[in-house]
Amino acid sequence: MSEAVRGERMSGVRDVVVIGGGVAGLTAARECARVGLSVTVLEAGTDLGGALASHEVAGLTLDSGAESFAVRRNAVAEFIEGLGLSDRVVQPNPVGAWLYLPSERPGGAPVSAPMPRAGVLGIPGSPLAEDVRRVIGWSGAMRAWLDRLMPVLTIGREHSLGELVRKRMGRRVLERLVEPVTAGVYTSSADDLEVDVVAPGLNAALTVTGSLSGAVLSLRSAAPAGSAVAGLRGGMAGLVAALRSELDRFDVEVVTEAVVTRIRPTPAEPWQVTIAPRPEAPEEPGTSGTPDAAEAQHPAETPHAPVPQAATAAPGDLETGGLPETLSARFVILATPGAQALALIAPLGPQQKALGALHWPKPTPIELATLVLAAPELDTHPRGTGVLVAAGAPGVTAKALTHVTAKWDWVAAEAGPGVHVLRLSYGRAGKKNPGALLTDDEFLALALADASAILGTPLSAGQVLGFDRTRWGDALSPATVGARDRVDQVRRAVAALEGLEVTGAWLSGTGLASVIPDALATAGRTRRDALVH
Repeated sequence: MSEAVRGERMSGVRDVVVIGGGVAGLTAARECARVGLSVTVLEAGTDLGGALASHEVAGLTLDSGAESFAVRRNAVAEFIEGLGLSDRVVQPNPVGAWLYLPSERPGGAPVSAPMPRAGVLGIPGSPLAEDVRRVIGWSGAMRAWLDRLMPVLTIGREHSLGELVRKRMGRRVLERLVEPVTAGVYTSSADDLEVDVVAPGLNAALTVTGSLSGAVLSLRSAAPAGSAVAGLRGGMAGLVAALRSELDRFDVEVVTEAVVTRIRPTPAEPWQVTIAPRPEAPEEPGTSGTPDAAEAQHPAETPHAPVPQAATAAPGDLETGGLPETLSARFVILATPGAQALALIAPLGPQQKALGALHWPKPTPIELATLVLAAPELDTHPRGTGVLVAAGAPGVTAKALTHVTAKWDWVAAEAGPGVHVLRLSYGRAGKKNPGALLTDDEFLALALADASAILGTPLSAGQVLGFDRTRWGDALSPATVGARDRVDQVRRAVAALEGLEVTGAWLSGTGLASVIPDALATAGRTRRDALVH
């Protein structure tokens, strides 16, 4: 786009401004542009893609954010097909993940065991099955089986996942099966998670079947056959690249390093979007201050809102230094993380300001360690595709480990014989980030020690071919108790403002299977209103 045309378009009133260049924002922008609306995307960071981030480690391009997507309801698969990526969809190794647990005997050695198969978020459908007994013992299994004898009238409707499991199946199921899953997938205690958000339909199935294990079996029988998740050959960041190509095809303006500080309606139709001036480049070159960078069987599928983001913007992007301070638009779609969205909404009126006073959960930062190792001793995949670590397991700080080359054949093929990729996740709700004060060398040493313990295989610094650490910043969890009420209040407050929409994982729920349908619905409302008026 020429500078003259660029300036002309930026000075006019566009149909839609999308604030936020993550998957939700890019999806909404594409849907609006497809019907001929003029669209501008404003992204505060230097990169696009949000949680679908990638990095290069030892010459391999790897996911540094979400590595897979849930296949439920086929929503993501259909979206991927529309982007022409169906031939890149791959299934993970079906061998599944393991658990790393503290011994139930004081001073005993940690226990490693395969994750039981017939479950939902670790809740067993068959409490007396051998793979369940191996984790919780006969006494724990018998206590869980008593769930089937409890009267239906005592069930009711539970909000807290932890409270539901504790009442129906007992402490061992909660601590040794469910808590490792919720910590790995949601970075939250099961006690803090809303049942209807993390396990839709479980409460209703429980009432119909009369037991929690029966409800789990009912949900699993209704699920599609095969793996609960899938990925993309080459990494999930390929989805961002495809979306970016679509935006280029529909002539969508994409502006990075554009920090929006204010949005407001005007007496006339357009909204005003105020952008902070871009900082002047330093006189001397220097290093960047940016930090280096779901299902139960697939730990650490969905990290929280990122500090770094995914695919870098194309060279043709508009330079934010040439932006006016204020843009005008008929419609605004907020697709930022929750804290930023609430800050922009709050000045718009009393109802909108009150949203900040809701009981929002305290966010938890996450840090990932990615290791590329020359380690043929891991060719046997000693702990399947990865491991979820229970709180209190001795000698390990990480909460989860993904054996990437065991999980994804395409990564193993690119890595080559005897080379393995491991990704360890750190950060538990209510706890200090263990890597926050560590240097890169110290963090690498911690990751090697944890991986050695978790996999039961000694690994040394001499085997390291590459290492990177990825920090993911704070996010408002969409899954904690009270989430649905909070989301309803946000949506009502936004609906009261004509021309404004909001979308993103903090409202829709974690994972692409939640984010993409919500972004499509949001864009659908904007398209309808834009074409009617």
